[in-house]
Amino acid sequence: MGAGTREIDAAGRTVTPGGVDAHCHLDQPMPPPTRNADDFDTGTRSAACGGTTTVIPFAAQQKGQSLRAAVEDYRARAAGKAHVDYAFHLIVSDPTPTVLNEELPALIREGFTSFKIYMTYDDMKLDDGQILDVLDVARRHGAMAMIHAENSDCIEWLTRRLEAAGRTAPRFHAHARPMLVEREATHRAIALAELVDVPILVVHVSGREAVEQIRWARAHGLNVFAETCPQYLFLTAEDLGIDDSYQGAKCVCSPPPRDKANQQVIWDGLNDGLFTVFSSDHAPFKYDAPEGKKPGGEEVAFRHIPNGIPGIETRMALLWSEGVLAGRMTPHRFVDLTATGPAKAYGLHPRKGTIAIDADADLVVWDEREFVLKNEQLHHEVDYTPYEGMTLRAWPGVTLSRGEVVWSRDDGFSPMPGRGELLHCGVPTLMPRPA
Repeated sequence: MGAGTREIDAAGRTVTPGGVDAHCHLDQPMPPPTRNADDFDTGTRSAACGGTTTVIPFAAQQKGQSLRAAVEDYRARAAGKAHVDYAFHLIVSDPTPTVLNEELPALIREGFTSFKIYMTYDDMKLDDGQILDVLDVARRHGAMAMIHAENSDCIEWLTRRLEAAGRTAPRFHAHARPMLVEREATHRAIALAELVDVPILVVHVSGREAVEQIRWARAHGLNVFAETCPQYLFLTAEDLGIDDSYQGAKCVCSPPPRDKANQQVIWDGLNDGLFTVFSSDHAPFKYDAPEGKKPGGEEVAFRHIPNGIPGIETRMALLWSEGVLAGRMTPHRFVDLTATGPAKAYGLHPRKGTIAIDADADLVVWDEREFVLKNEQLHHEVDYTPYEGMTLRAWPGVTLSRGEVVWSRDDGFSPMPGRGELLHCGVPTLMPRPA
């Protein structure tokens, strides 16, 4: 071996491609005082320690802002900080003629080939006509459109009724976002995509009713892809608080976790090919902080609790432990969901998401030792993990990013801020599986 070469003994251990976390939020601009706890330094540190070697967070356009300005702002936020490679999705919240006809096509040509459309959240959502306009750009330029599918008007109507009845504790967040609001929006998103004749990817699918819509679309030959996340396998609505404890704010995310029966629906979809991508949707907010889950330092009504939970570091180990080692899925399916599928969906394959000649040497060597997960073991900047106390069967023993060891369970994290490269994505290279 040459100078500087390190030998890693992987005898008897499983080696998989480094994870591609295609849905995470790092240092994303938000209305004050709310702020992500993780930036590109701490977020990619946490990712590496959990076996993820590529992250794709969001350059989010604010209403009234040019899309180009949003990308340049986000590029500056990442510069010199990332420990592993990263790309950007775009969030289109203000599709002006300039955005649609000039900025978005130009950014797609430059390698920003995926963008997210919100059907909820007042500062982000688009109406159906705007969605059609953005989908048409995706069709003409070969980009991937991601959809957050929840019916905003239904959520607002239910929220007002709950508030009028004094039901404002965190647990009522799930009451304001029942499965039918996800089902209706998923159905509508599919119809809009069918009208334009463009592929879409429905993000963070939470349960049976949205799954049924996607299965219908796939059975009818539509290019509809889907993503799900750990919270829909390991959390339930009860984690939002079976009483009125504010602790449930730790698990407020959208769509909310459902029930045990829906967890099995998600497991089934992971195994049978309905889902192409398994992401964290890491949206890190400190619990006990005025910029986090207690805005201004106060316990607030569920409407005002920042939506999102941490998960960038735990995503891979949760699925390896409770999927592969628990006998729920094969190692090959795990790789499809955590690495190859997202790399293909967002134009990073074959450089990322596979172990092959000419691919980047992004690797995970698994250490199958049982342990109890505690937040103090993690490397994010959040003061909790929703998976506290879970017994896991494994954790990444070594993570390599482009051939360099960035994490070792024995030696710890090797900080290299700025070594992570901004990746420019190509067109998606996947087709849906039969479902």
